[in-house]
Amino acid sequence: MIKAKLAEADHVTTFGQRKIAPRACIADGKKHIRMFLVDALDELGFITAESSSSSDLGPILDFQVPDLVILGLSSDGVEVGKNLKVLAEKKFNGKVLLIGPRDSILVAAVRQLGDEFGIPMLPPLATPFSADGLRASLAMLLPAEAPPSPAVDVAEALKAGWLELWYQQKIDIRTLAPRGAEALVRMRHPAWGVVPPSSFIPDIKDPHFRQLSEFVVGRTLDDWRYFVSQHGPVDISINLPLSYLEDPAAVSDLCRQIPDHPAFGGLIVEIKSTEIIQNLDFAIDVAKRVRFHNIALAIDDLGVDWPALMDLPVFPFVEIKVDREFVTDCADNRLKRSVCGRIVDLANSYGARTVAKGVESRTDFLAALEMGFDLAQGYLFGKPAGVKKFARSTLARPVSMPQ
Repeated sequence: MIKAKLAEADHVTTFGQRKIAPRACIADGKKHIRMFLVDALDELGFITAESSSSSDLGPILDFQVPDLVILGLSSDGVEVGKNLKVLAEKKFNGKVLLIGPRDSILVAAVRQLGDEFGIPMLPPLATPFSADGLRASLAMLLPAEAPPSPAVDVAEALKAGWLELWYQQKIDIRTLAPRGAEALVRMRHPAWGVVPPSSFIPDIKDPHFRQLSEFVVGRTLDDWRYFVSQHGPVDISINLPLSYLEDPAAVSDLCRQIPDHPAFGGLIVEIKSTEIIQNLDFAIDVAKRVRFHNIALAIDDLGVDWPALMDLPVFPFVEIKVDREFVTDCADNRLKRSVCGRIVDLANSYGARTVAKGVESRTDFLAALEMGFDLAQGYLFGKPAGVKKFARSTLARPVSMPQ
């Protein structure tokens, strides 16, 4: 196992040409505090572990060798003192961050005990704190740049269970009501942390691409059942290559997996516009066939090639998603607004809904609203999140327009 440790100069170490993500262990007796810190540290690129008591900490130190241990002072100081003793016994040489009330006697006492044990202590983080405050406290441990693209074998990732799906919400652009979510595949590598799909998605001709597609389908439907149990039904869209649907057996398997549940509103399969335009007759035929199995096809990342979809005798696609390149900063760009407007008109003529991708600012949102988009998706309303975090923090709260 590769151990993620920081070099003496506080730079993130590398394995060959690959940057290794820092590791953190959160030691706090309160579950909700650990959950918040896990989410925040995941966003910062840490690989995380949790310890609810000093008896848990020792095995974690043996197994993971974290670069950082966060000690929350939500419980009494006796337990925190036991945690420090464990760190000293294990000769922990990473950093320790205390989180507690500002100017607290307990914080001062714990820091003094840490100094006596010879444990490197970061300046304490005062409560209450924000994700930005946590980032500032850990700036010295964060990677200076995004991790490089590792050459990870997808078959290995599937076998090891490193792949997972994250979800990003779609919003009704007029009412701000939730209108489903898109499933996005991610890899959580044991050494490099969360790896974006651009670093591991194979070429569609790769023999393991179908296996990856099958993983996406199966995990999405499992996650839908989890959403139903925790919150209620959520309409979900997934991304698949058109080549996957060229295999009759794959299409049959996909149709067979669709839940026979009264709350299931259907599965949307998003396919890149370039693939659909290059294989238009076939894509139309597949879309017409699978809709009888509660599956709809959507056209993803449509841009300047929109004229290729004009004057079709039949348009069985339920949704057109406009490439984020033409949505982001479209308010002040005449060309982008023109492309967006033409696509909205095209979709309206066919009775399909439109999605503005990459809405990252209030200005983008207002421009998309003015142009007549139906749905919006982007960082303005939240970044993609893992299934549990998405259910807990996104589905559980009403959508509001950020200022």
